[in-house]
Amino acid sequence: MIKEINLDGVYFPPLVGYLLGTAVVWYIIRYLLDWSGFYRFVWHPPLFNTALYVILLSAFVGATL
Repeated sequence: MIKEINLDGVYFPPLVGYLLGTAVVWYIIRYLLDWSGFYRFVWHPPLFNTALYVILLSAFVGATL
């Protein structure tokens, strides 16, 4: 388990690393879903994207415990 992230003497909580890692995966998945035309079947794309991000973030955090 990660304690802290040190960037030039500034300490960040591990959640910042999880947020950034999740954002990279989330952007790739969003691009693939948009490219495949999946969003034609989604009622509210911003809500779907938010839920997808939260699910991915919880999976990242859960995988590190």
